[in-house]
Amino acid sequence: MLAVEAAMRSYAARLGEDPELWGLAGLLHDWDWEIHPTLESHPRDGAPRLRELGCPEPVVQAILAHNEAGTGVAADSRLDFGLRACDEITGLVIAAALVRPTKDVRDVEVRSIQKRWKEKAFAAGVDRTEVERATADFSRVAFGGALALPEHIGQVLSAMQGAAAALDLDGRLARPA
Repeated sequence: MLAVEAAMRSYAARLGEDPELWGLAGLLHDWDWEIHPTLESHPRDGAPRLRELGCPEPVVQAILAHNEAGTGVAADSRLDFGLRACDEITGLVIAAALVRPTKDVRDVEVRSIQKRWKEKAFAAGVDRTEVERATADFSRVAFGGALALPEHIGQVLSAMQGAAAALDLDGRLARPA
């Protein structure tokens, strides 16, 4: 969730949007997964609690829209599409960092992620088709179709590199205990 927060803040700054609002959507998007661990209940069953706690409605909408299949809530805004586009891709970047001997996201390059893109065993939990679809949708809504997948990977990677310490991807996992 911290990785998605970093990516969302980065895109908010690029698009002239509110980084606090976008960051909050990234940070909270999976907050209820351990409570409601199925695609049918997450985040639908957690949304009322977010509203009770005063979470801004655009954030609740984006969180619901990031699992349209389970919630029936379609993405409608740049925030909604941005959250979808940043969610899955962060897992791929994390995997790319963790397979490096340094375990440091700052040592990862876009080309290394692109090189492993077609390896089904690499970051097997990341749905590449969903990443491509979400990126294309976000590109259409926020960038007039001009955001290509490699550029999106680069934007998310750069955001995560800036948050390396918070993500525990700053090399400390490679150091002996």
